[in-house]
Amino acid sequence: MYPATPSTADATTARSHRTQLPRRRLLRGIAAVAVAMPLMFGAAACGGDEPASTDPNAPVKLSIFWWGGEARAKLTEEALALYTKQHPNVTFEKTWQANQGYFDKLATLTAGGNPPDIFQIDDNFLTEYAARNTTLDLTSYKDNGKLDVSKFPKSLWQYGVVDGKLAGVAAGENTQGLVYNKTLLQKNGLPEPTTGMSWEEHIAWAEQVSKKTKIPGTMDPSADYKAFWVWLRQQGKDLYKGKELGFTVEDVTRWFELWKGARDRGATPTADVIHEGNATDITKQLVVTGKAATSWVWANQLPELKKNTKDELGVVAYPGDPSAQWARASMYLSVFKGSKHKDVAVDVVNFLLNDPEAAKILGTDRGLPSNLDIRKLVSDDVKDPAMKTSIAVETELAQKFGESPQVPLKGHSKVRAELIKAAEEAQYGRATPAKAAEQFIAACKAAIG
Repeated sequence: MYPATPSTADATTARSHRTQLPRRRLLRGIAAVAVAMPLMFGAAACGGDEPASTDPNAPVKLSIFWWGGEARAKLTEEALALYTKQHPNVTFEKTWQANQGYFDKLATLTAGGNPPDIFQIDDNFLTEYAARNTTLDLTSYKDNGKLDVSKFPKSLWQYGVVDGKLAGVAAGENTQGLVYNKTLLQKNGLPEPTTGMSWEEHIAWAEQVSKKTKIPGTMDPSADYKAFWVWLRQQGKDLYKGKELGFTVEDVTRWFELWKGARDRGATPTADVIHEGNATDITKQLVVTGKAATSWVWANQLPELKKNTKDELGVVAYPGDPSAQWARASMYLSVFKGSKHKDVAVDVVNFLLNDPEAAKILGTDRGLPSNLDIRKLVSDDVKDPAMKTSIAVETELAQKFGESPQVPLKGHSKVRAELIKAAEEAQYGRATPAKAAEQFIAACKAAIG
């Protein structure tokens, strides 16, 4: 993306030759250097230009970077091959890796002046990369239809707007989901949780499950930012408000006290088991390890959870008013602002999200398709019962979703980690809910600057 910086020896040779050039050629050379300097040192801030060629068949090579496993890599490569088949002049330099270390690699590429033309990103980092002026503002492409979001839920595409600029477009939709062990409940003649039950009703239900089955009724989600965020929105608050936190120490104290009460009633596991459930590894969620009847996850993780248990699982919204949930981007596709082929890169993103044949290849790997027409097309072909359940629940919840919140601030990943630390202080009894809340607020303020 950036011209290489010339070596000292090359620069000395160039100066030697310039002394022999006619004055007019020398002036032209100086002018060329003046034009090149912003490209060498400020491309990430200013953005590159489209190639001067007007030939629509001129060769274009785009770099694209995403995280995921081998299955996602195979599907993505197939979809990109389809694009090349339809546009033979466009080829791809494809790079992918597991989630672990992905953002370290992306940061290295960006800092080194060689970001990919198209890259996958999530809401932990979108604001940060937009603030660095790394992401292309896609608003004009949305407005002229070259990036078609007309069939997206409004709150879904809006969840990519940072400081008035569309920094990324949702590659898929997801929302919070309370997954429960349906087999366990049916075996013991217990009712299943339902969307719309209050938090207190959920805890009372979990207490009943614990007493009847001798298995804790619910994972304690006090360390789970998703659950905390939904609960805050039901209180008329939010995780962030402008450039500040959207909640107070009193809010956090109430949240921690709610779950201390649940622990005291035996509705949740013990602190050591809760700590296991606080791990992000899907295979360690308590609903599949048999250490709790429910886990607090994303709705589209139901099929992956099902792979780890023989029991039948169900999924509903988190407790409380479901309008506190929203059409969340499971991840975004963004375009590098300095890409030399911005228009083509945007067209590729549009293709991946809106082309029916590409959608059939990609399926639900990145979440439910953002385009509702495409979603229906893909849903009709789904054979996995767990995925069918996930799609049905999210489609039902789509009628209840509220407005999307703002994209999280820079430092969001640190805020998430600090919530786990503070909640575990309360879970283990090393701090009162109030003291743990104070620690969390202080850490959050430091994290977001």
